[in-house]
Amino acid sequence: MESQKKKLVMGFFGFVLTTMFVASSVEAWTGEIHGRVVCDVCGDSSIGPEDHVLEGAEVAVLCITKSGEVLNYQAFTNAKGMYTVAETMPESDRWDACLARPISSFHDHCSHLGEGSAGVKFTYNHPSGYFHTVRPFVYRHASVPTYCI
Repeated sequence: MESQKKKLVMGFFGFVLTTMFVASSVEAWTGEIHGRVVCDVCGDSSIGPEDHVLEGAEVAVLCITKSGEVLNYQAFTNAKGMYTVAETMPESDRWDACLARPISSFHDHCSHLGEGSAGVKFTYNHPSGYFHTVRPFVYRHASVPTYCI
């Protein structure tokens, strides 16, 4: 009888702890930001067959959360010229606004930042699991190749 009482008390205690844990758990939120970095070879502000993506370009993304915390991310482009920043955090700390800006291009010829590519500010109001796409950042050649003229 004593062991049954002990089992009942321990079972109830385990149930209470489990309920408290589940009730106090924080709902997770996941956000994602991605964009692309390209080389405008002819400097004509349009993407054509002569242009290409830039692998290894560095991009910084600075976000402020709903709770006021500032988060700084660093990303590099992949072989397709794409960069991605993703984070999972409590819903109460989710991103509120962000600034994405190009830092550098390690390409031999395409290393001059194009006009209008200084950075992009945006509010992040997507629900969990969705993403925000930043317009492409454009680098140009120091001098336009002769085949572009």
